Amino acid sequence: MVGRKTALKIRKAHRYLGLFIGIQFLMWTISGLYFSWTDIDDIHGDQFKKEKPKQTSFNNLLGTAQLNLERPIQNLELLEIAGEPYYWINEEYLYNAVSGIKKNGITEQEAIKVAERYMLSDLKIDKIQRIESVSDHHEYRGRPLPAYEISYKTNENLKAYVAIENGAFQTVRHRDWRWFDFLWMTHTMDYQGRDNFNTIVLRAFSLLGLITVLSGFLLWYTSSPTIRKISKKNKK
Repeated sequence: MVGRKTALKIRKAHRYLGLFIGIQFLMWTISGLYFSWTDIDDIHGDQFKKEKPKQTSFNNLLGTAQLNLERPIQNLELLEIAGEPYYWINEEYLYNAVSGIKKNGITEQEAIKVAERYMLSDLKIDKIQRIESVSDHHEYRGRPLPAYEISYKTNENLKAYVAIENGAFQTVRHRDWRWFDFLWMTHTMDYQGRDNFNTIVLRAFSLLGLITVLSGFLLWYTSSPTIRKISKKNKK
C-alpha cells in the first residue's frame, strides 16, 4: 500500500485533472449524445431535397474534335445546366455541347434552375448572392468557389449552394447542420478548421483524460477498506 501522503497527492492530482478537463469531457458527452440521437440524412438536408435527378438524355451533341479546345482532354463530363447540355472539360472549361460556345460561369437564373432540379418544389427562394471566398469556419468551406448561395424562406435558415464555374449543385445547409458542425468542432477540438482529427490539443486532452481515469482507479485502490484489509493480512 502507498503511504498517506502519496494517497493525498494522488487525490489532489485527480481532483485538479478532473476540474481542468471536466468541461471538455462534458462537451464530448453532449456532442456524442447529439450525434447518436440525430439522423445523419436529416443533417445532410435530405428532407429538403428531391430524389437525385436522373441525367437528361440529349441528341445531336458535338464531338470533341469540333470544339475549339485550349488543351488536350484529360477528363470530360456531360452536365445539364438549365436544360442545356454542357461539356465540363479538364475540370476547368465549360462548353455548350450543341453550339460549341465556351461558357464562363453560370448566371443567377441558371443557378436557380439547377437548384430547382434538386430542391423540393414548394420551397420559396428568399435571395441569392454570389460568394467569392469563405473562411475556414464557413459552412461552405472546402468546396468550389465562386458559388451562388441561395437562401430559402424557412424557419431552418435553409441555404443551397451551386458552383459558378460548372453549375454543379454542391450542398445544402440548415440550422440542424450548423449545430452539428459546431458540436463537431468541440468534439474534434479543431478550432481552426473544424475537420482535423489529429490536433495537438485533442491528443493532449485525450492523454490527460486517460491519466484522470487511471488516477481515479489508483485512488480507489489506495483508499479502499477492502484492499487495506487484504494488505494487512498479507503482511501478517
